Amino acid sequence: MQTESVQAFIAVCDLGSFQAAADALYLTQPAVSKRVSNLEDRLGHTLFDRVGRGATLTEAGRAYLPHARELVAVVADGNRALDSLGNRVAGPLTLALSHHVSLHRMPSVLRAYIKHYPDVHPEINFADSEAACECVVKGECELAVITLPTTPHPILIEKTVWDDPMQIFVSDEHALAGTPPATLADLAQHPAVLPPTASYTRAIIDRTLSAHDVALEARMESHYLETLRMLAGIGLGWTVLPSAMSHRDLIGLSFDGVEMTRRLGVVYHPRRRLSNAALALLALLGDVPKPPGAY
Repeated sequence: MQTESVQAFIAVCDLGSFQAAADALYLTQPAVSKRVSNLEDRLGHTLFDRVGRGATLTEAGRAYLPHARELVAVVADGNRALDSLGNRVAGPLTLALSHHVSLHRMPSVLRAYIKHYPDVHPEINFADSEAACECVVKGECELAVITLPTTPHPILIEKTVWDDPMQIFVSDEHALAGTPPATLADLAQHPAVLPPTASYTRAIIDRTLSAHDVALEARMESHYLETLRMLAGIGLGWTVLPSAMSHRDLIGLSFDGVEMTRRLGVVYHPRRRLSNAALALLALLGDVPKPPGAY
C-alpha cells in the first residue's frame, strides 16, 4: 500500500478538508482526493463523509486513523534505521519546541549543535508542550523539548534537563505590592492572568495554591509567558512566571510554604528508532550546564 495515500488521509484528518491537506502537502486538491479514493478502494471502506468543502471521518475512518499513523511512523523508523547504519550525523531532525523553551533555553544549545553537526537539517515545530507531546506520540517529531508533564506520560520517556523555579508576580503599582506584605488570603481576592487550565504549568499552579485554599479567578489565559508578563506588568492581574523572568515592572511575592517548580526537558518515544541526529542532540542536552538563574 502506498504510504503517500496514507499520508494524504492523515493530512485530511488533521486539517479538516481536502483543500487544506493539498496546501500542506504541496499538491492539488484533485491529487489528494485521488490518493484518498485509492486508499478507500484498497481498504474496501469509505473513510470520509464529504460534505461541502469539509470532510468528517466515518466510523471506518476513525477505526483506521491510529493504524494509519502507526504505519507512517514505522516507515519513518525504517528510513532512519537505514540512514543510521553508519556513524555519520546528518539529514533531517524533526524537533518540537515549546515557545518558552525555544526562546529562553534552546538558542545556545541549537547554536552549539549546528556548529558541531552542520550536515543536520533541523525541522522545528513550535507548539505548546501538550501538543508537542502528541507530535512525538504520533511519530511526527523524534524529540520534543518542553515543559515536562506533571505526572509521567503514559507512553513517552522523559528526561529532565533544567529545573525551573516559579514565583508569583504583580505590577509594581498593584495593590498586592504595597505594605504590609500581601497574604494568601489577599491573593485570592484579586484576579490573575495565567496559563490555560489544561496546560502542564497551570496544573502546577493549581495544585500548589489549592493546597493553601486559594481559589483562582483567571481574568485572562495565555500559553505565552511573555504575554502573561506583559499583562501582569500593566496591572491586569497577578501571575506566576519562572523566577528568572523577573522584570523591572514586576514585584515578586513570597509566601511561607508556597514553592513552585516545573521541569523542562526532552521527551521521545521508546518504540521509535531515533536518528543519529536525534541521538546527538540528546547527548548534547545531557551535557547542558544548569543556568545561573537569569536568562
